[in-house]
Amino acid sequence: MDLGLGVTSDMASVDPDLLQLQDVPMLSLKPNPYKAHIDELFSQWLSLPETAKMVTTLLEEAKAGSPLSVPGSSFNVNTSMSNSVLPNMFPAVSTPPLSPRSVSGSPRSLMRRHGAGPSSLGSPLKWANEPAKEVIPQFYFHNGPPLPREMAERCLSRINQLFFGHMDGLRVEEFKLLTKEICKLPSFFSTTLFKKIDVDNTGVVTRDQFVRYWIDEKMVTMDLATQIFTVLRQPDKNYLTQDDLKPILRELLATHPGLEFLHSTQEFQERYAETVIYRIFYYINRSGNGHITLRELKRGNLIPAMQHVDEEEDINKVLKYFSYEHFYVIYCKFWELDTDHDFLIDKENLLRYGNHALTYRIVDRIFSQVPRKFTSNVEGKMGYEDFVYFMLSEEDKSSEPSLEYWFKCVDLDGNGVLTPNEMQFFYEEQLHRMECMAQEPVLFEDILCQMVDMIAPEKEWLFTLRDLKRCKLSGSVFNILFNLNKFMAFETRDPFLIRQEREDPTLTEWDRFAHKEYIRLSMEEDGEDASNGSAEVWDESLEAPF
Repeated sequence: MDLGLGVTSDMASVDPDLLQLQDVPMLSLKPNPYKAHIDELFSQWLSLPETAKMVTTLLEEAKAGSPLSVPGSSFNVNTSMSNSVLPNMFPAVSTPPLSPRSVSGSPRSLMRRHGAGPSSLGSPLKWANEPAKEVIPQFYFHNGPPLPREMAERCLSRINQLFFGHMDGLRVEEFKLLTKEICKLPSFFSTTLFKKIDVDNTGVVTRDQFVRYWIDEKMVTMDLATQIFTVLRQPDKNYLTQDDLKPILRELLATHPGLEFLHSTQEFQERYAETVIYRIFYYINRSGNGHITLRELKRGNLIPAMQHVDEEEDINKVLKYFSYEHFYVIYCKFWELDTDHDFLIDKENLLRYGNHALTYRIVDRIFSQVPRKFTSNVEGKMGYEDFVYFMLSEEDKSSEPSLEYWFKCVDLDGNGVLTPNEMQFFYEEQLHRMECMAQEPVLFEDILCQMVDMIAPEKEWLFTLRDLKRCKLSGSVFNILFNLNKFMAFETRDPFLIRQEREDPTLTEWDRFAHKEYIRLSMEEDGEDASNGSAEVWDESLEAPF
């Protein structure tokens, strides 16, 4: 077959690798003008007797397991025609012509010439199979998303306004407006933030110092919890301690209108600040190690409470952590039990709590420091901080910290499961007290069935902390075991009070208790004042004639 001189020369330079094309859509390939000639040549080559002989030889070698003598694998131009088993279609050459390598005939060259695909890919046809890559924008930023340009300009403009006329910088008493308007932090953070920026203790913060700290160091892009955490924590710590909260409590006492009456009593200012801090750590520091992490701060409700107390003039309306009435109730309760006023209480003192409501066995467990290690550092004595944890746990058994506190007390073997034997150990004393008070005793078997119906544990007769946290009546289980007064109140509970509690579900058991107890204590104090006043009048009348 005569293909012409130009075709013969192109076919002689064809690269065999280009014949092994990947599967691609037919529409993506341009027609090859030499395809028909190559197919015809290949058909003729297959029909030659030499080709059939070569294929037969290869099959026999494959069956015998001997290495295949594939012709052309190590081709030598000088090899004689007698050493090759390939059929000879053209006397002038020893092998079939290669596919064209010239610029005019190569499919790869044609694609490159027309810009059909990138040359950097492994296969010249890979571009036809791959879809365009979608660029996903960055969605996580360690310190928050970057500040939009317009917002940054407005922020800088407002900063310039607040620093206008203060070329030397702002003093600490002038820093509160900047703290609230620019930083959006509670106003009682101003002193702490001021000292955080004024690292050299110069007494002033310049405009450049503030911009460097708040804008350049990306504080402005952080969420509020991270901002507060960063401002309060020490530079070398990744957690907050009780000492980190004391500066903001001091400023709150000095500036809040609802706490002005404490300015003349330094001791009660300190006690109030301590109580607030103890309450914060009781609810927020769930690990109980004295270190509040950023995760714990974000999961708690402390930041909304801080914002609330900053806006509310009546401190007693801020029920979370900051209420003065709540502090008053806790402190007066502790003072009543601490008969020698050494700011420590022992077992005998604690047994008088709640009109002798607790059993000896549960008080022993508390003083064995199973639920929480005492901070008093005095053997057999409970300090004020320890009492705050106890009282919050006793008066609000619906909260998770309280459930964990009492669960550790009742779990005698510490295996994480309350068994009937452990619960019976505590209930035996309750039963004895009921008999002594001429109350109709309730057998433990009946009590156990009642608790199982109430809690519905996953494993019958075995109570886990998870079971108790799922049930709203879990606190009653502990009252049944070791608080006789609350057990009897639960058995004879007033439907009117239950309905009243449901009308305002935002109030916790602690909120209701503290409110009633504050009214009682204030009435007692008023009564004492009245009696003292009448005595003074009587004394004066007696002394008048003289």
